Amino acid sequence: MPRAIRAIGLMSGTSLDGVDAALLETDGEGLLKRGAAMSTPYTREERLLLRMALEEAMSWEPDKPMPEVIAEAERHLTFVHAKAVKALLEKAGLASHEVDLIGFHGQTVLHQPERRRTVQIGLGEVLASLAGIDVINDFRSADVAAGGQGAPFVPLYHRALVRNMGLPGTVAVVNIGGVGNVTFIGEDGTLIAFDTGPGNALVDDWAQRHLNEPMDANGELARLGDVDEQVLAQMMDHPFFLRRPPKSLDRFDFTDEAVAHLSPADGAATLTAFTAAAISRSLLHMPELPRNFIICGGGRHNPVLMEELRARIPSRVVRAEDVDWEGDNIEAEAFAYLAVRSLRGLPLSEPGTTGVPEPMTGGKLHRAGRALA
Repeated sequence: MPRAIRAIGLMSGTSLDGVDAALLETDGEGLLKRGAAMSTPYTREERLLLRMALEEAMSWEPDKPMPEVIAEAERHLTFVHAKAVKALLEKAGLASHEVDLIGFHGQTVLHQPERRRTVQIGLGEVLASLAGIDVINDFRSADVAAGGQGAPFVPLYHRALVRNMGLPGTVAVVNIGGVGNVTFIGEDGTLIAFDTGPGNALVDDWAQRHLNEPMDANGELARLGDVDEQVLAQMMDHPFFLRRPPKSLDRFDFTDEAVAHLSPADGAATLTAFTAAAISRSLLHMPELPRNFIICGGGRHNPVLMEELRARIPSRVVRAEDVDWEGDNIEAEAFAYLAVRSLRGLPLSEPGTTGVPEPMTGGKLHRAGRALA
């Protein structure tokens, strides 16, 4: 039996809210022992720098060098992640030599699988040197280069969690970050996964514009408004929703232009309903109705969004905590899990998760103090 490896997973999602860090002891297969976890919020200035990098990436052509604003964001992001590792080690009472590996997702600034291109910034060799722990990063590139969508990338961990829990019947695990995605897990372990549409990104941008706040906390603005059903129907007419999986999204593939004429409250209500309606529409691409929907990611903290999901999905809809998962930590744990799989040469993605032609491993290993290609 392969030994358990103690790994730290680090995740910075498209919501740009901060760095999630989590400890996991795993063999990269069925053995899972979750450990300490924490989140380090970005400062307003850090979110601004990352947003500038995202906007600059929209016009970054493959044959051009990395724009300086993205390079600056990459350097700063790496140091923020190093601080997150240090803080997590202190919380867990561990020294760096007691951890075998770090799974460093980095920050996605560009995702164009149709051009076989995806970019997650973060300097793996620098983080390995700063943390004194081996690092694996660049998880998605091999999948995209082979013709996969490069996303979603957490489904194999979703399946491991569901199997450990022993939940009967089919299950759908939904992550609502900046973009929404779903993993369908059949009773036989079959995986079907894809991005569903906008997650929190459009509502977050709307709240930033109208409240000068990074999010609509607890759905308070949406609660004051009414859903414009005509506008919602117009937004749901987007061809993405009828496209068969595999499919994935960039954070900027959807905009809030359709609600621009609405009041701040009605716009927030309609965008929140849009996220839920997009997740509900994902049922079109599943072989059967899942018995349970488990909601992970920041979106589960929004009670208005949860109400919309329960109204639109004819299954049991629960938060991650209802099944004894830590919903804020799932993606960070997943990249610890994937780092161990990468180290062992196991697949990180499958045809049913990203559309890659065959199960595909990936990731780049950086030894503490020296980088390996």
